[in-house]
Amino acid sequence: MSDMVIEILAFILTTSGWVLISSTIPTDYWKVSSLDGTVITTATYWSNLWKACVTDSTGVSNCKDFPSMLALDGHIQVCRGLMIAAVCLGFFGAVFALVGMKCTKIGGSDQSKARMACFAGVNFILSGLCSLSACSLYAHRITSEFFDPMYVAQKYELGVALFIGWAGSILCVLGGVIFCFSIVDSSRSSSRTGYAYGGPASTSHVSSHPRGHAQPMSQRPPPEYNSPSRAQHFDKNAYV
Repeated sequence: MSDMVIEILAFILTTSGWVLISSTIPTDYWKVSSLDGTVITTATYWSNLWKACVTDSTGVSNCKDFPSMLALDGHIQVCRGLMIAAVCLGFFGAVFALVGMKCTKIGGSDQSKARMACFAGVNFILSGLCSLSACSLYAHRITSEFFDPMYVAQKYELGVALFIGWAGSILCVLGGVIFCFSIVDSSRSSSRTGYAYGGPASTSHVSSHPRGHAQPMSQRPPPEYNSPSRAQHFDKNAYV
């Protein structure tokens, strides 16, 4: 598989992961909880990084935005910062990837394009790690409250946004690693071609003329390959 195909595959993986990470920020269901009645669900409580809502059985939702950023819980503030950093790093990674890929006509020389592609891979890896940390921190808070017998408030379960964020993080990290390894493979192949074997050196004939007076090429007798003595000599030493 050529380096260009590998870079295209890495770009598709990283871009798909970045889109999934970006879609988790406005997604409603980061955590969800339901209150069941005797026949149907009476209410559904759900929350994300920006608001907390409740939806009744008729489908009407009542939401309340978080009033103050400074009054929020620490894990929500950290998750907000990590997700925003993940989106920004993924954006710059996509720009560097477009400039540094071999299938594009921008970016300058091969060395500068390889450097740009390496920067893109590092940015995508960092973006995936930021999103992975944010989703894992939020999920850890939900599970610790759910399994805590001393926690008497409303308990929630993992929402769909966390699974989308985990999937996008894995795609970003995987594509970024492929980007970095494609640059390493291309540099190794270029170094191998630089030390290619050029064949044996031509032997020089010893001239019987004095030093500084070499015999011209037109006056040198051609080698006698068809002479009987030379043929006999080659026959005797053919299997030595």
